[in-house]
Amino acid sequence: MNPKPSKRLNLSVQYACNRAGLPLRADFVRWARAALVGGGEVAIRLVEADEGQALNKEYRGKDYATNVLSFPYDSEPIVSGDLVICPAVVAAEAAEQNKPLAAHYAHLVVHGMLHLQGWDHDNDNDAEAMETEEKEILAAMGYPDPYAV
Repeated sequence: MNPKPSKRLNLSVQYACNRAGLPLRADFVRWARAALVGGGEVAIRLVEADEGQALNKEYRGKDYATNVLSFPYDSEPIVSGDLVICPAVVAAEAAEQNKPLAAHYAHLVVHGMLHLQGWDHDNDNDAEAMETEEKEILAAMGYPDPYAV
């Protein structure tokens, strides 16, 4: 008989950038836990644009800083991985899209956590399923549809 997977989330947050107004660890825990099925060991690293750009170039072949990068290591028996978030990009996107900053962070953490659990958006069907899951998780926390125009 297999033991039930842990529901525990071990989350570390690394503030590797100097920016005012970053979410608290408790915010990241709430957002990550909302998207997690089972247990997890996850690190969230907040980085300057140059580090985000270097990682995006090295791992995705794209030479620009992006909002969130997901690095899944394992999904059984618990989710294990890293999320790298670039606050400069997050803040610029939130302002450009006229979204509350906290709502955008919540969306990106949920999005990244789903990636760590094997969700993807490589084709239209997968993208639609992932977006629906994101919207449901965010709505349960009181956040608006991140894809609403």
